[in-house]
Amino acid sequence: MSILTDFRIKIAATIAVVTMLAAAVVYAQLEGTERGVAPLASTGDFEVTGIKVDVHGDNAFDARKKGWEEAQRKAWKMLYKNKQGGDSAGLSDSTLNTIVSAIIVEQEQIGPKRYIATLGVMFDRARAGSILGVSGRRLRSPPMLVLPIMWSGGSPQVFENRTEWQKAWARFRSGESAIDYVRPYGSDSESLVMTAGQANRPSRRWWRNILDQFGAADVIIPIVRLTYEYPGGPVKARFTARYGPDNKYIDSFALKVDRSEDIPKMLDQGIARLDNIYASALSRGILKTDKSLIIEDPFNIDDLDLADFDLDDDSETGSASSESPETAVTAGGTETTSETPAATQAAVTSISLQFDTPDVGAVSRGESSVRSIPGVASASTSSLALGGVSVMSVSYRGDISTLAQALRAQGWQVQQGAGALRISRSGQ
Repeated sequence: MSILTDFRIKIAATIAVVTMLAAAVVYAQLEGTERGVAPLASTGDFEVTGIKVDVHGDNAFDARKKGWEEAQRKAWKMLYKNKQGGDSAGLSDSTLNTIVSAIIVEQEQIGPKRYIATLGVMFDRARAGSILGVSGRRLRSPPMLVLPIMWSGGSPQVFENRTEWQKAWARFRSGESAIDYVRPYGSDSESLVMTAGQANRPSRRWWRNILDQFGAADVIIPIVRLTYEYPGGPVKARFTARYGPDNKYIDSFALKVDRSEDIPKMLDQGIARLDNIYASALSRGILKTDKSLIIEDPFNIDDLDLADFDLDDDSETGSASSESPETAVTAGGTETTSETPAATQAAVTSISLQFDTPDVGAVSRGESSVRSIPGVASASTSSLALGGVSVMSVSYRGDISTLAQALRAQGWQVQQGAGALRISRSGQ
């Protein structure tokens, strides 16, 4: 009996040791310190980068001050030419100081009386935009999850290690981009979910879980493949822009540097070109939310067979009760007279209306169509997602069912939910 007890104790101890080792392995997988770099916070300010200055001053501080002022003047001329297409006479230093929100030091060398640097300048969008005449609402894509894959040494990596490709995406400033990038960086369980193999898994259920976790509508897959000629020597990079759960191809290009230490600069240039590719795809209607990723209400009122409902009896009952609104017969056969209340105006109901917006014109067409319905007090887009599904806030004098019928009369396909409608055109 004692032998059996000792054997059970040994088995329990063995199981406990194995469990602790497994937990340690899982913890090590999730808590790696070299997973990725958190992305920079991107604002909507105007940004001009790559400004080179070389100035002298009375001392190091004075030289740096003059260098920053010269960078502001150069940056404003570059920004003006980019936005207006012409040359600017420039602004005074006092005016520039009021519209510049930040100076970005990309590289600098400070001497006793000399300052050499490559700088970036950020201009406040509201103040600079009023001078440039480009202020106002900007149209952007729905949130796009970024899955950055880097091929190097014959194997793909995402967040298994801290790669130069992930670092480049982390320092990319997307405030001026037409794409709303959602950039994970491999924290916690992200490194287990966001892998290179995920790009080739078309399962919509799995993709919905991932996108819901990051609050994204779809995914873009920027890929770079690095080829080294020899250690420290020239490096070739092949960049490919893909998107969606089916890993669809958009475009690709190649860049090359002569030294391995210039790889970060090459990757920065590659991301800038990829951003232009994705923005162009968005404007052409190629980059849009996959409809299979949108969870629709399974109930569709258009699929109902109205013959199954006894609508005639209900209408007859309603008409019979409305024939004598002032007189009613009680159970004892005595007529009682009641006053008819004065007609009151229908209350205004706030309704959320989802509609497809593949381009800018679809936004104005949808709003105009809804505003033309009698009883609509106001209709404006509250959540804009070009290439996906936008949300319109509608104030309507009546109930949601009446609005749904009016929309169907205009040729819309309507799905009704709790306080919300989903409309679309045939063929969308």
